[in-house]
Amino acid sequence: MNEDQRSLLLSSSSRFPPPQGVRLLYGTAGFRADAALLGSTVYRVGILAALRSLKMEGSVIGVMLTASHNRVSDNGVKIADPSGGMLSQSWEPFADALANAPTSQHLLQLITEFVEKENIPLEGVRRPEILLGRDTRPSGESLLEAAKQGISSILGAVAIDKGIVTTPQLHWMVRARNQGKKSSELDYFEQLSSSFRCLIDLIPSGSKISEVDERLVVDGANGVGGEKLEVLREMLDGMVVEIRNSGKDGGVLNEGVGADYVQKEKFAPHSFGSQDVGLRCASLDGDADRLVYFSVPSKSCNKIDLVDGDKILSLFAIFIKEQLNTFSEEGGENMSSTYHARLGVVQTAYANGASTDYLKKLGLEVVFTPTGVKYLHEKAAEYDIGIYFEANGHGTILFSESFLCWLEARCGEFSSVSKGSEQQKAALRLLAVSKLINQAVGDALSGLLLVEAILQHMGWSIQRWSELYKDLPSRQLKVKVVDRTAVITANAETMVVRPPGIQEAINAEAAKYPQGRCFIRPSGTEDVIRVYAEASTQEAADSLANSVARLVDQFLGFGSSSK
Repeated sequence: MNEDQRSLLLSSSSRFPPPQGVRLLYGTAGFRADAALLGSTVYRVGILAALRSLKMEGSVIGVMLTASHNRVSDNGVKIADPSGGMLSQSWEPFADALANAPTSQHLLQLITEFVEKENIPLEGVRRPEILLGRDTRPSGESLLEAAKQGISSILGAVAIDKGIVTTPQLHWMVRARNQGKKSSELDYFEQLSSSFRCLIDLIPSGSKISEVDERLVVDGANGVGGEKLEVLREMLDGMVVEIRNSGKDGGVLNEGVGADYVQKEKFAPHSFGSQDVGLRCASLDGDADRLVYFSVPSKSCNKIDLVDGDKILSLFAIFIKEQLNTFSEEGGENMSSTYHARLGVVQTAYANGASTDYLKKLGLEVVFTPTGVKYLHEKAAEYDIGIYFEANGHGTILFSESFLCWLEARCGEFSSVSKGSEQQKAALRLLAVSKLINQAVGDALSGLLLVEAILQHMGWSIQRWSELYKDLPSRQLKVKVVDRTAVITANAETMVVRPPGIQEAINAEAAKYPQGRCFIRPSGTEDVIRVYAEASTQEAADSLANSVARLVDQFLGFGSSSK
């Protein structure tokens, strides 16, 4: 590292001293805390992003400022890698060390050692390029400046401010830029709207939702998603969308609104109620990377019928399986080659057991990963078509390059030998899905359009969709412990291997209840053990969760459990 670079880092970092007595850790959500504590951390993430770009041979990197579904006074920062996915796990320890370096000298030493260890070419010919995005939080503006200062602390690095965007938009832009494709916000909207129109044009004649079901009402969480959906709506002729809680009417971000609130509380968000009985409603979260649907069943209360991420996954899986089946059913006599696409569904242990049973009965391959989007995404990428969703509404569909190349070739072949055939339509639908869905990360806007297209294709109301299967009642508890690392799990967190004996005891408890299932796992952020239980009735699920919480106390030697 030359002297100019050293002095630039020392002078700029002195303007962003870290908060005293605060230790921040980089997780799935990046760094997240009260916005007042984040100036130093965001500045240092700017440095990390520039170094990451240099390490990745000049690929574009993204920095997103958001705290997603957290309260408005919080904020956060996370990196988008060249693929549009999350920061490589191998760099997370460096991110932690960088954020928590106590002085400018410590910071400089840390960077110097890391640059040397990773062989990062600080004086190379490539200029690091970083795309910056933020959500609608008031704190985003000052934190954006901190990020820019961090980026410009690496000589030659360039920060490109994309303004207020959804988290998935920024990830999409990074992926598109690195693929050499058009990557502006308008390009994003045009790709979503054109692929949605393609799916609508391919709906079989006879599929028609009743007029009352044409209307969709969306809760925008008073965040960026509602604002962007308004832009997208103007590009979608014939789609009837009413947007509430767009943030323009004085509502507070994520306060009594948004996908996280709806999914956890199972209550209608603010501004929804008895006037919406029977309507199809959807809820985005604060940065529009989660999506859930719901309906209001009666005028008497604000309780809702929730259609969560598990059911969104099921809808997508049914549709894609139907298109793949069309290839085999048609016999392929006009096909020059046959491709046996491998379709996989990826869930975590938190997926409701009824959804897993339903998917398996459809003949789908269902696999489990540990909790966390990075594990789900990685596993889904092993398939030709991999679908993953968490119950909270975060998920997407991944398509392998080899399968997409095959589809493109078949579409060309169909055009010449069997234009208008069911096989050609199925191939065109799958290609449209691959363009509509955001393959970088879960995206509430692209997910919403795909749900709407499939419901129209099937001719289904939200009630028909909701009745695919009935969720098993469940209960989640957490048990306070001194050291959460005392629990070691295996088999995608469904089984405990340490301490010995506890798994057998959990099995014995679960066996007492019809359809009983229970697992425990250590929290990733606090010293608690999380307990998940489900059974055929709510009373049984509650009882199973409580008895297993007592087992955790007993085996680990602590005596306090709480919800």
